[in-house]
Amino acid sequence: MKNFRVSPSGLRKILIIKPSALGDVMHGLPVLHALSRRFPGAELHWVVAKGFAGILEGHPLIDRLWIIDKDTWKKPRNLPRTCSEIGKLWQDLRNEKFDLVIDLQGLFRSAAIGLFTGTGDRVGFDHAREGAKFSYKYRVATDTEEHRAKTKTELHSVLKNLRLAEFVGCESADPVFTLPPLGEAPDVVRSMPQYAVIAPSAGTLVRRWPAECFGRLASLLPIPSIIVGGKSDSALGDEVARLSGSRAVSLAGKTSLKELGAIIRDAQFLVSPDTGPMHLAAALNVPVFAIFGPTSPFRNGPYGKIHTVIRLDLPCSLCFTRKPCPDWRCIREITPEMVLKVICEKMA
Repeated sequence: MKNFRVSPSGLRKILIIKPSALGDVMHGLPVLHALSRRFPGAELHWVVAKGFAGILEGHPLIDRLWIIDKDTWKKPRNLPRTCSEIGKLWQDLRNEKFDLVIDLQGLFRSAAIGLFTGTGDRVGFDHAREGAKFSYKYRVATDTEEHRAKTKTELHSVLKNLRLAEFVGCESADPVFTLPPLGEAPDVVRSMPQYAVIAPSAGTLVRRWPAECFGRLASLLPIPSIIVGGKSDSALGDEVARLSGSRAVSLAGKTSLKELGAIIRDAQFLVSPDTGPMHLAAALNVPVFAIFGPTSPFRNGPYGKIHTVIRLDLPCSLCFTRKPCPDWRCIREITPEMVLKVICEKMA
């Protein structure tokens, strides 16, 4: 691996590439903070996908957000528009003359964006996928065999990202999650003295705890619950609210990302599977009770000591399957009563 050496005053502009998703953007925040400390005179820019830009808008450490509409780019019927937007992005990025590009995404698209800048000093993971690693001048090892042998676990994604920051000279320190001002939560939330947040959805079905379990849990909790999620989660949120016996109100699909952040910020705790709002809660230092099935809490769990992962230690655990298996024990055998017991013990 080549060595990277630069003085704190030697960089004028730095580009962070981390377009999506919500949890991944949260995992990139400590890198932003570390760079701002190491290079206080540098402009910090961030490439983010349109659907997640709201959580970074107005960030005090970001000088410019580059918002890409990657979901539109995927549709063949939008090819002329896509070519035009990519061409403009290429030209605008090149005109910025960045001194350093850090690719936290590690995929073909993010690597291409890095190449658009024309910047020689591009840093990324040595395990980046889709051929992305071959575009970097500097490839950084993160989750080493030595670490896995010593700890018997994987390195958390937050710490993997910080390895790139450390490589360019940032101090090795505890991660700091800085968010922009979030404003007020919706009126219905502010009228509640205390409440929990339930985020029942997840990016893949295999990570989801059943709606009836979330509904049952909400009915048992000693405080009311607010259900959150994106627009595609509105039906799921309504189902959980119905099953709660009027103990939960669903705002799924009815909030902006900053409103979502405000709701979580003021909550007593959050309950969810492996999903974006879980990482937002962790970044806000709100206690999380995370229900994990086939995915790894060591790599993708809520970061911080105040959080609790609820999972079954089965022989088949951490299989990383993308589809529910025939019995789906790792999820279905976690009962609402089990989760309630853990919450009551931890929050007592």
